[in-house]
Amino acid sequence: MTTLYSSALSTPEDLADWIVEGPLVATFPSGRLRLESAADPAAGQSAHFVAWLPVEHEGDVRVTWSFRPLREPGLAMIFWAARAHGGGSLHAPELPARTGQYAQYHSGAIDAYHLSYFRRRWPDERSLHTCNVRKSHGAHLVAQGADPLPAVLDADREYRMSLTWRGATVDFTIDDIPCVTWRDDGSVGGPARHGGAIGLRQMAPLIAEYSDLRVEAL
Repeated sequence: MTTLYSSALSTPEDLADWIVEGPLVATFPSGRLRLESAADPAAGQSAHFVAWLPVEHEGDVRVTWSFRPLREPGLAMIFWAARAHGGGSLHAPELPARTGQYAQYHSGAIDAYHLSYFRRRWPDERSLHTCNVRKSHGAHLVAQGADPLPAVLDADREYRMSLTWRGATVDFTIDDIPCVTWRDDGSVGGPARHGGAIGLRQMAPLIAEYSDLRVEAL
């Protein structure tokens, strides 16, 4: 494996090259990146945000990071293999501006895979904890698996996330517990995508911490 990007996410300088879309607030009160929204959750989709890593992958990749939820409700998600719809850079200046509203990411000017791994925004998400994989263009729900993360009340540490994209198969684990495996056979949403940008998304009012982020080419 080749390390494409690595960061402790422990100081503001670690975010200097990230691209932020939406009302993100980043602080480091415990030496880890703490993310929350500056907006009132009553603003709906306008209260959510996305942060793109300063790296892209060209094919097979593994992304690992540590995550700890601090305040519910809310949702945490990762994007990978994100490109402009039809090809090209996600950050091409001719693309419409994005502000964190989800429709811009699943049915707008970009294509990506999305995996939501902490789904606690709505009552039905809190009553049964799942990890969801979606594929755009369009918000195609292509896979679900169990989410072993506890509620904030019982989350007493950081949890290690690992997303592996190999060929056209995604494997996702939390603390080495298998959560989701799915192979994209191209039958939904067009051919499998292989490379592109990686991003993190949060839905307000979630507050969560991130650390020890690594992106490795396989």
